[in-house]
Amino acid sequence: MVALLERREQQKTTTTGWHGPLTYGAAAMAVLAVVSGIGLLADGRTVMGEGVWLKPLKFAASFGLYAVTLAWMIAQVGRWRRTLWWLGTVTVAGFMTPEIGAIVFQAVRGVRSHFNFSTPLDETVFMVMGGAAYLGWLMTFALGVFLVLQRRVDRAMAWAVPLGLIVSLAGMSVGYLMTAPTAGQAQALADGLDLATIGAHSVGAPDGGAGMPITGWATGAGDLRVAHFVGLHALQVLPLVAIGLRLLARRWPVLVGAATRSALVIVVASGYAGLTGLLVWQAQRGQALVHPDGTTLLAAAGLAALVATGIGLVLMVSARRARTARSPR
Repeated sequence: MVALLERREQQKTTTTGWHGPLTYGAAAMAVLAVVSGIGLLADGRTVMGEGVWLKPLKFAASFGLYAVTLAWMIAQVGRWRRTLWWLGTVTVAGFMTPEIGAIVFQAVRGVRSHFNFSTPLDETVFMVMGGAAYLGWLMTFALGVFLVLQRRVDRAMAWAVPLGLIVSLAGMSVGYLMTAPTAGQAQALADGLDLATIGAHSVGAPDGGAGMPITGWATGAGDLRVAHFVGLHALQVLPLVAIGLRLLARRWPVLVGAATRSALVIVVASGYAGLTGLLVWQAQRGQALVHPDGTTLLAAAGLAALVATGIGLVLMVSARRARTARSPR
């Protein structure tokens, strides 16, 4: 009897524990972010107009958020935990480690990591990064499938997790648009030329032009990294929305109903997906994030109006139901 109770307690502890490799990976990314920050201050070398350690810093921060979010999600599961553990471990070993390792390796060498075909070594490094990115997409998709199939008491979170994963996968997919040759590069390749660079972040101008502080996003051309970043982090934003709604429900009775909070998560997720698509559309038109034209602003206003209307309708229906439940029969 005692052994049975101990086994159950051990199983309970295992179920609620965070995924070890992903947690350690997040901690390693935090250390790398600090080291990269020091590198930015101490190392004056630049690549494409940016400090060589800026890219490792940005990727360390992004990977750290990605890893800690998945580690937390896996800790919430009750089924297929062993399968999810292996998928998370492969994500760290096959995606995060080679990807960030390649970026740091090129930073140490003082050369560009992405789209670099200058030498056989640079081409190999970029191919490794591309393969790791494909594996990361597949692992995130597989993790998403098993996480979606979990039973959850909180219905809002049951919607936030799959919708966050779907939008995040779409954001990751934007990265593949960057690897396609630009029009000029495609023509040069058709002419039989060997190129040092194939692919680009920017649309409408070469990479390396004027950029925003910290992010480096282009200010004189379209930049696909904006949509890539926004879409990718739906993985964190939408679960945080679900958690925030649950906390607000303690003070706002209109949010107490699980159906209301679930509907709000769906509305916000739809708006977030629309924003990601809008940013892709803006970048593909060669338009910088900070210089939207009238068409972009009109589309953004329309999207904001739709989201606000959806939120308003959900809250109105919830308030009406609450009044009906309180009214005497």
